Amino acid sequence: MIHVGTCGFCESHAKYYRDFDAIEVQQTFYRVLQEKTLGRWRKEAPKRFTFAIKAFQGVTHPPNSPTWRRSNVKPGKDVGLLRPNSEVLHFWRLTLREAEILGARFILIQLPKSFRESEESFANAERFFEMAERGDFEIAVELRGWSEEGVKRFVREFGVIDVTDPLVRIPLHSVETNYYRLHGRYENGRIIYRHSYSDEELEKVKERVLGWNRSESFVFFNNSNMCRDAKRFKDLL
Repeated sequence: MIHVGTCGFCESHAKYYRDFDAIEVQQTFYRVLQEKTLGRWRKEAPKRFTFAIKAFQGVTHPPNSPTWRRSNVKPGKDVGLLRPNSEVLHFWRLTLREAEILGARFILIQLPKSFRESEESFANAERFFEMAERGDFEIAVELRGWSEEGVKRFVREFGVIDVTDPLVRIPLHSVETNYYRLHGRYENGRIIYRHSYSDEELEKVKERVLGWNRSESFVFFNNSNMCRDAKRFKDLL
């Protein structure tokens, strides 16, 4: 099965639930949300609707990241980058609690470029995944700037889903579910979110998602025109 959605609600919740069957919640990355808000979202969503949530930035992003400007939490000096310390693990537990209330299936760990491909990063990740509970959630990890060899080692060593853009490369994990994020176009190593996918690009995405499909695939659009492009992609399917 192939499920299509966007990274964040791109229209009213009621309309979104009619148009799509999955969403990646972005707010949980920037802020710690109230439990009543998450509970309301779960209650209003259809029974078979799939939630993925983005782990709070205290797990992944260091305190100098500009993303903290939008947060309702003040970061300590050693947060982020999967550092296996008490503050990072505290933020991970908050993410787990939010995922439980929302009835989420996936938790996305989106790591910044400052989480470099190095033995230090592997050591931090190894200790983090040893100490962090997973509950019943499937963990998806997006690594940026890593070699294919490094990504393959990471996702297979820690048993997580390799999050990738199907226009860039094939998923390298060994688990049964694929998780794609389409951010727009790439230019000189930068992501250009202000992008509308052409018919040819969407056809190529369809071809690759179908060709690489396992038991299930989730395709989340994260570009500036994500709502329209996600609907166009659904029509192609």
